[in-house]
Amino acid sequence: MDANQDQGAKELFQGQAQLYKLMFSHLSSTSLKCAIELGIADIIHSHGRAITLSELVSALDIQPTKTTSLFRLMRLLVHSGCFNKTKVNGQEEAYGLTAASTLLIKDKPYSMSPTVSAFVDPLFVAPFQSLSSWFKGTELTLWETVHGIKFWEFMNQNPGINQRLNEAMASDTEIMQALLSKPSLVFHGLGDEDGLKILKKRREAIASNGERGKVIIIDIVINAEEEEHELTETKFLFDIVLRVNSTGKERTESEWAKLFSMLVSVTTK
Repeated sequence: MDANQDQGAKELFQGQAQLYKLMFSHLSSTSLKCAIELGIADIIHSHGRAITLSELVSALDIQPTKTTSLFRLMRLLVHSGCFNKTKVNGQEEAYGLTAASTLLIKDKPYSMSPTVSAFVDPLFVAPFQSLSSWFKGTELTLWETVHGIKFWEFMNQNPGINQRLNEAMASDTEIMQALLSKPSLVFHGLGDEDGLKILKKRREAIASNGERGKVIIIDIVINAEEEEHELTETKFLFDIVLRVNSTGKERTESEWAKLFSMLVSVTTK
C-alpha cells in the first residue's frame, strides 16, 4: 500500500470511528441516568473516600454476576469525566467524585440530578427521532409535530411533568444564583419576538417609576472562535433543544446586539 492509499485508509477509519461515536452517543446520557438512578455519586459521597469496585457492588446490593458490567459502566463514566479513578491500598483501583459527579449528590445544594433525570427522560428524548419529519412539516416546533400541541401548553395540561421540569430548572437556577449576586433574566428560552415583548415591558416598568434604571441580562453567548470546543458543542446542543421545542435559541454576541437594536427601534417609533 502506497502513502496515498495509507492516508486514505486512515481517514476512512477515522470517519467510521466518528460516525460510531455519534451513533452511540446516546449511551453516554443513558449511562449517566443509570448512575443517578443507582445513586452511585451518593454512595461514594457517603463512603467518605474513593470506593473500589467490590465495595460498590456490595453497596449497590446487585448480583455479583453484574460486576463486570458495572466495571464497564464505570469505565465509560470515568472516561467521560463523570468520575475519576485512583488506586487504594497500593494497587486496587477505586472510583472517586469529580466536579461533575459532585453535582449529582441528591441531598447536597445545587444538585443537578433532577435536571439530568428530566432531560434524559424518554418524553424529552424520543421526539428527536422525528426531527426530519419536523423539518419537512409545517409545525412551528418539534413538540407540536410529535404531540400536536405547543410545549408550554402541554406542560400546563400535565402538572406532574411540569413539576418535574420546574424542579430541573430550579436546580439549575440555584447554581447560577450561587455564582451571581443578582437574578438572571433567562431569555434563551424565548424567540426574538417574545424576548422583545418582555424587554419592552421591563423598560416601561422602569420608566413608570420616574427613575433611571437598568435591566441586567445574564445569559449564554455563543463564541465559537474563542471558547473551548466542548463548551461550544454544549451550547449548540442546547440551542437545538430550545429551537425545535420552544422557538428559543442560544445567541451569538451579534444576535444579542440585534435584539437590543430591535428594542431601540420599537421604543423610539
